[in-house]
Amino acid sequence: MAFDSYTENTLRYFPERCVNCGKCSSVCPHAVFAAGDERALLSRWESCMECGACMKNCPVQAIEVESGVGCAQAMIHAALTGGEETCGCCGEEEGGSDGACCSGWE
Repeated sequence: MAFDSYTENTLRYFPERCVNCGKCSSVCPHAVFAAGDERALLSRWESCMECGACMKNCPVQAIEVESGVGCAQAMIHAALTGGEETCGCCGEEEGGSDGACCSGWE
């Protein structure tokens, strides 16, 4: 699955807080963070699936993300229920299903 069109990402990174421990890059399943010389680099923001692993493992709260929302939650919900992937960022809550943010899923 690709997230090429997903633009509703809640990931926020505060590099000034980073102590370069490397935990974010080691726990991220999509290599959103990479090792840097003085601090972690946010190298693939668009690949974040909002699982929250980076935030939960950051010892200095340099990362914030609303895990349990967005497209990662949709994939988990669909897998558990056998239903369709609906993430709430495409207008489903108003009855629409244009799939705008999820159109990159393949």
